[in-house]
Amino acid sequence: MNSQEIKALTGQYILNTYGRFPVALDHGQGATLYDPEGKAYIDFASGIGVASLGYGDGDWVKAITDQAGKLGHSSNLFYTEPPAKLAQLLCQRTGMAGVFFANGGGEANEGMIKLARKYSFDKYGTGRATIITLNNSFHGRTITTLTATGQEVFHNYFFPFTEGFRYADANDMASLEAAAGDDVCAVMVELVQGEGGVLPLDRDYVQALSKLCAERDWLLLVDEVQTGVGRTGRLFAFQHYGILPDVVSFAKGIAGGLPMSGIMANAKCREVLGPGMHATTFGGNPICAAAGLVVQEKLSDAFLAQVEQKGAYLRQKIEELDLPCFGATRGLGLMIGIAVQDGWTNKDIAGKLIENGLLVLTAGPGMRLLPPLMISQAEMDQGLAVMKQVLG
Repeated sequence: MNSQEIKALTGQYILNTYGRFPVALDHGQGATLYDPEGKAYIDFASGIGVASLGYGDGDWVKAITDQAGKLGHSSNLFYTEPPAKLAQLLCQRTGMAGVFFANGGGEANEGMIKLARKYSFDKYGTGRATIITLNNSFHGRTITTLTATGQEVFHNYFFPFTEGFRYADANDMASLEAAAGDDVCAVMVELVQGEGGVLPLDRDYVQALSKLCAERDWLLLVDEVQTGVGRTGRLFAFQHYGILPDVVSFAKGIAGGLPMSGIMANAKCREVLGPGMHATTFGGNPICAAAGLVVQEKLSDAFLAQVEQKGAYLRQKIEELDLPCFGATRGLGLMIGIAVQDGWTNKDIAGKLIENGLLVLTAGPGMRLLPPLMISQAEMDQGLAVMKQVLG
């Protein structure tokens, strides 16, 4: 099918829940994608941070096809090797104690919320189930994770929303204390607020928050759906901050393009969810887990150091372009935010760049770049050249 035929068929049969850019994608190699007519697009988006190894990685493709030929699905009523090995690697590399595998970021965060409330119920009984989240956060599209999201724009249409959430300002311990109370069981944060604009939390604030949670026996829940699996230059963003959370969610890049997510619990929370307490039919799928093992193999310490270097390079070069529409950059590793100057809109900028062969994302009022972690120097420079040509 050509691009127009794909767009027409999509419009006829798929619910119109996305404001899609007018591009149909057919195949890719490295960090470059192509439409059915062969037009190339440098990818600074990686499917919203999912295609961590880019496109066409031979080891990833082989692991998927080999596992598909052996066993595609069994459910969690039986044991399979790939998820067990992947859980082992995640725990060994993070200091966490156990893993639950799911399918998407919202589902992972639901599991994290359930674990926190079960922990508190087991220890304190009813009446201690409120979770504090941060203003400007984003935690998912289910009813409960929409409520957890600290942006009023999401709190509409789908009434009634789940009870048990309060909000505090990021990097403000006084605001957090004002939201506290005897009914609190946990605090849930993104260490870099992604959808809110790529806004990293301050290190001192995060360490103070971790200490406060330990003192009050609140669980510290870290949403790493977007920041995890190498995106920030560490395997998980919490490793930048010198803390060990109680529970961490992950998704997006974990299987390099296949649908997979999960939560990791520390030793204190390892046994909170027992048989029958939480489940998912597709979680821990052996094909997705086989892909995840390849991702972990590729994300060596040396590779992660390169992610930090690539992120620093892109930020420096973007600022050196001194484009009239862009302000300062921010972020960690290859999770980059760019401020948009007055008189410009991020949607218009994104549209111009995409039309000219550079795939980008928006976040809050600014721009968001999430290139594949293996993006080459040449591909980064090609993307920067498009920025200069189109926006200069």
